Order: sequence, then structure tokens, then C-alpha cells
Amino acid sequence: MSQTPWTATMIASDDDFAGAPLLRKDFSLPKGHGDIVSAKLRATALGIFEAFINGQPVTDEVLSPGWSSYEWRLRYGSYDVTPLLQAENTLGVSLGNGWYRGFLGFNGGSRFYGEELGFLGQLDIEFADGFVHTVASDSSWRAGPSATLANDLYNGQTIDARLIDDDWARPGFAGSSWTGTHVLDFDVNRLADPVSPPVTRQEELTPVNVFSSPTGKTLLDFGQNLVGWIKLTVQGPAGTTITVRHAEVLEDSELGTRLLRTAEATDRFILSGGRDVFEPTKTFHGFRYAEIDGWPGELTTDSAAGAVDAVVVHTKLQRTGHFESSNELVNQLHRNVVWGLRGNFLDVPTDCPQRNERLGWTGDIAVFAPTAAFLFDVKDFLQDWLLDLAAEQKAQNGLVPFTVPDILKYDVHPEHFPAPESTALWSEAAVWVPWALWEAYGDPSVLKLQFDSMAAHTRRVEGLLSESGLWDTGFQFGDWLDPDAPPENPIAAKADKGVVATACMYHTAILTAKAAAIVGRPADAEHFQALADRVKQAFNTHYVDGDGIIHSDSTTVYALAISFDVLDSPEKVAAAGTRLSQLVRANGYRVSTGFAGTPYITGALSDTGHIEDAYGLLLEEECPSWLYPVKMGATTVWERWDSMLPDGTINPGEMTSFNHYALGAVADWLHKVVGGLSPLEPGYAKVRIAPRPGPGLTSASVSLQSPHGVVAVEWHLDEDGNLQVQATVPDGVTADVDLPGLDSVTVGSGTHAFTGPAAEAELLEAAPSSRTEA
Repeated sequence: MSQTPWTATMIASDDDFAGAPLLRKDFSLPKGHGDIVSAKLRATALGIFEAFINGQPVTDEVLSPGWSSYEWRLRYGSYDVTPLLQAENTLGVSLGNGWYRGFLGFNGGSRFYGEELGFLGQLDIEFADGFVHTVASDSSWRAGPSATLANDLYNGQTIDARLIDDDWARPGFAGSSWTGTHVLDFDVNRLADPVSPPVTRQEELTPVNVFSSPTGKTLLDFGQNLVGWIKLTVQGPAGTTITVRHAEVLEDSELGTRLLRTAEATDRFILSGGRDVFEPTKTFHGFRYAEIDGWPGELTTDSAAGAVDAVVVHTKLQRTGHFESSNELVNQLHRNVVWGLRGNFLDVPTDCPQRNERLGWTGDIAVFAPTAAFLFDVKDFLQDWLLDLAAEQKAQNGLVPFTVPDILKYDVHPEHFPAPESTALWSEAAVWVPWALWEAYGDPSVLKLQFDSMAAHTRRVEGLLSESGLWDTGFQFGDWLDPDAPPENPIAAKADKGVVATACMYHTAILTAKAAAIVGRPADAEHFQALADRVKQAFNTHYVDGDGIIHSDSTTVYALAISFDVLDSPEKVAAAGTRLSQLVRANGYRVSTGFAGTPYITGALSDTGHIEDAYGLLLEEECPSWLYPVKMGATTVWERWDSMLPDGTINPGEMTSFNHYALGAVADWLHKVVGGLSPLEPGYAKVRIAPRPGPGLTSASVSLQSPHGVVAVEWHLDEDGNLQVQATVPDGVTADVDLPGLDSVTVGSGTHAFTGPAAEAELLEAAPSSRTEA
């Protein structure tokens, strides 16, 4: 069916009905045109919507159309509704505030995009004779109240089951309190074809424990920090209110809501007196624990099964990458990374899913994109987000904002940040994310779509360089959340901000030059390569002394300099690796890097021959370390290394989240170095198989559903200490196999087995002792 032009208008209810109006339109099918060939509903909203035909939902999507940069892009969905139609029909829509009108950010603001909720929908029905009948949103639609009395993504949803009328979206309904609608001023040129998959329900979890707090509150533990909502199936006296509060952790054995700041994260359900099923689909929460008040009767672990279910909600993504090892703590770390991605890839790649923030911070995804693109098929999800990034950037003269979509341009307070300007690592998302997608999937369309954005960012930063050629002026987050920074001042890192920014700029310039060559822009490729050369020279001239010591002499500066290849001689690289190893050992293998250095430090160590130190960092269990949260019971990655203190109390600061994926970027190293699988050509058309066993692990496996098929590597140490490797290569792919103690070989498709010598056996027996090395 060819897509007919838009004739629909954006409409709003004449009465706001507590921010959750219902809209409906009755229509009959025309006669004399034969059978229906196809019926497609295209729909979107200013706010969030759920659509129904004759009382049946048209899709399993939730929270549609999600959050885009509404000023320039409003995505719509297309739904095949052919099976739902009958002679007499009703098209019904339920609206909610969502991101469009609800609270957003950390300053208590709302209604950044508009005052009125709106719906735009067009149902095109094609008949056998070619006739197309259209039902479109216009001012003839009717509007009425729903059972939702309040709804907000941060604060929660209130539903009164006594007000539910299942007939509202069916033919023949005549609501006495219903009113009219009016047309909103809306340019249909803002409508954007959907690129990202939709948000859907993924699975349901039952509580693993129901117990009482010291103050007598009923608490439920779902055993996993997740994102979504709680669905209740309950019967009790009419008018009874059940209140459900959500939190990620317990604090003093009570629900730990302090960390949510002003987000109420509270749902309220008012019973009808019959059997009620409540599902608050106009909000979402980040939680492992819930507090339930008002439940009729006693709620126990047994009785909660099937009555209180946690519904996991996020963008519908296909899992592609897997990793396991002989160390169960490392395995749990990897599971935590996966769950952190799931919770924060809810329509927008957010920093956190629970408190009054939940923003698409560019720095987090800039460093995490390679990990994400291995674990899940995120090509379309991140491509959609990059289109918003480019739209925001174009409207701000090439500036890539801190968050996308950018509500900080409306909401930021001077005490938080100075006037916006391009910022290292954060603004770098314009370049690093498209490049990560190119490497993962081998599809040049992402570079073609994003190249102007990539170039605009790189040129803008080129104009910010000082006379010395360094990016050493202006506001920078730097190595944000350095564990040695004061809790109240997370920007005060050991690493010099100019060193961090200049290294990032070199990496960006190189990637932009490579992208220019790929998309057929030779003049741009030459320009950006020359820029990269100038930045590298400036970095080495001003930041590296004759002994290879980098200015500010901290782990992050060496990790970035090695990983981004900004040092100008092999001798400097070797010296940087040695110094990085010394600093890591001197710190007792505890993590000493923040957002900038953490994703790269293990790779920098292994790339310079210090594999044992990389493993020492990975396997350290005392705070700060990757395994410390695991030992403390974490099921997602934390924002701070010490979000929970060793005595079980919660970090006293106001900025503490238990579901941030950025520090989980170490999983990229687990896949490439511990597991031993990395791409040699974009999209894994050619791969490198090079596992590097190290102290503390005796086996590991990694697999990837690549664009060419499944690639897998498994290794273990046999009883004699020999390295046994099995590699699976799909049809059409070749693999360079590089194993310790063996000559490198190239193999084709099939399953291949290799045995390496036991020369490193003594090294592999146990992790290095942080006590003796310190």
C-alpha cells in the first residue's frame, strides 16, 4: 500500500482531564468496494499515547512515540490494524504527559515543549478495488476522562479503577462527561519516519522476597535492579488505595528514596471492589525494591507471586553478544552491564532511569557505544538518537550539547554549568558513536547520514584550540567522577583537563578524517588529517617530557594517550605503559580513573604488555573497583565506585545512582582481550581472534551474532597449563588468529582448534596481590 499524504491534524482535548484524556472517533466502513486489502494506522502524539480499535490495542508498544527533539523531529508509528476492523468501528486514543509535558531534568521544570497534549493519527483503509478510505484526527473527535488521575514519568501514576469503562473505545459508547476537541498549530514537516525500534514490555519478574521493614512497612525485593513498573492483580473493598513506592536500594533497612531527589516514583491504585488489574503504562521507574501500603490482607512471598509482578520495559533490542568466564564475579559484572544497558536504553540512551534526571547525556554513550553495539543490535536505536543530536547541533551553531534531546538549554541553572560550549568526550559523541556503529555493523550509511554533524563538531573544536594547538581553555568535565575527587566536587580530577581534552580531540580528528575518506570527501579527509597531526604535535610538545611522563602524571592521561595513539614514538608508548603499570600497582590495583579513563585503562595496559596489571585491576574486590559493587550485591553498574559504602550505608551525596552504564564500558575489553574477539574490518567481515589469558581466570568464552553470522571464541587452560582455544568463524569471514607462544595464522570459515604452550602457566595461577605490589 502506497503511503497517502497526511490529511490528519494535531488535535487536543477541550478539557485536559488531569493530563490523561481519552479521544475517540466512530466510523463505518464504506460498502461496495470489496474486501479490505490493507489498513494502516499512522499515529503520534505530543505526549505519549496508546491507540485502540474496537477496544483492542493496535500494538504492543508502550510510551510511544518516545522522546525525540520535538522542536524538529516528532516520530510516528505505523501499525497494521486490518484484523481489528469490522463494519462499525471506534478508534480510541489514551494520552499522557510523557516527556513532552511532564517533569524533566534536575531543576523541577516541566512543560518545556508545550502546554497541551496532542494526538495526530491517520487510518488509511485500502479496498480490493483500489479505493482508500481515510479516518483522520480532526475537530470532530470527542474527548473524555480516563481512570488516570495523575501521570508523570518521574512521579508516577494514579489510577482509579472505579472510573474504568472498557466500552469507551467501542462503537455505541456515549459518555455523558465527554467534550470536544480542537486543532493545534502543528507543521507536519516535523513528522519523522521511525528509525529506532519501539519500547515494549520485555519480561515479568516475581518478588524473591516479601518482608517487613523496621518501621513495619511491607517491602518487596525483585532480586534485580530493573526499569519498568509494577503490575497488580488484586481484589479488595471499593475505594481502598494501594500505594506503591519504588527504589533501587534499601537505606537503614527502609526503602532508599533519598537518592531519587524530587522524583516521587510512586504509583497509587484505587480499587473498584471487583478483581482489578493495574498497570501504570504512563510512567516508569528504576527499582529493585518496592514498598506497598494498603494491600488488602497479608502480602507474603508466596501470595505475591502472580499478584505483584515487575514488568521490565525498554526499547526492543536483539541480544547479539555474550561473554562468560571461570570467575563468577566477573560473570556477574558482565550481567550487570547488560542489565544497565537494558534499563537505560528506554527510547533514549540515558544516564540513569530512576531519579529526577534520566537524560541522554552524551558523554556516557560516547564511551559505551562499542560495548552496547556488541551486546545488542543498537544500530537503529543509536542512529535515531544521532539524528536528534544532529538536529540539536544544527540549531546551536555546531555545538553538541551535554544532553540529547537537550532540555538543558531551557532548564540549566548558572550554578550548575557555565554557558554551553563544546566539551571533550561529551560533545565527542557526535563522532565516536557513528564510528562505533560503523565498526560494529559495517554499514556506511551511518557515516553518510552523520558526516556533516561529525565535521561540524570537529571544526568547532578546531576553532577552540589555543595558540599552542591544545584544547586547554573553556569548561570541561574532564575525568568526571575520579574516585579521588571530593564527593561534593566530582569534577576535581587528578588528570589535567587540557590533557584529557586534547587527547580526545586528536582521536576525534583522526576518526573524522577516516570517515571523510569512507564517504568520499577527500578534501575533508586531508583537512582533518592535517588537524590531527597538528594536535598530536602540540600534545607531545607541551604535555610529554623527555622521560615520557605526561603532564599531571595520572592513570587517566596515560590510558587515553595510549588508547588514542596520540604519542609520537614507540619509545613514548612503551614509557607510558610502564608508568601506567607503576601507578596501577602503587594504588593496589584499585581503580583510580573516572569517566574518561575507566573505559580505556585495561586496554592501555594490555596493549603495552602489562596484561597481568589489567587483570589485577579487573579482579580487585576492594573499593574502588569493578568487583566491589558485585561483592556488595549489585545487579547493575553504579554511577559512583562507592555509591554504597563498605558498611552498607549509601553514599551521602545527592548524586548517587545504582544504574549507570558508563563505567561498564570495561566489558568492551572483556570481549576483545579476555574473550579475544575483535573486528579487523567493519562489521566483522574480518576478525581477530586473540584471547589473552591472565592471572585469576582459567577459561572464558565470547560469541557475537555479527552481520555475517555467529563468531565465537572459547578458551581454557588444561590440567597441564596449556591454552586450549576453539574458534568458530562464519561463512565469508576470515580470521587472524594470534595466540601466546604460537605463530599467527589466518583461517577461513568453520570451527578451528588450537593448543598453546604452557609457558605462561605460572602467571596464570592467581591474580597479583595488591598488598605486595602496593
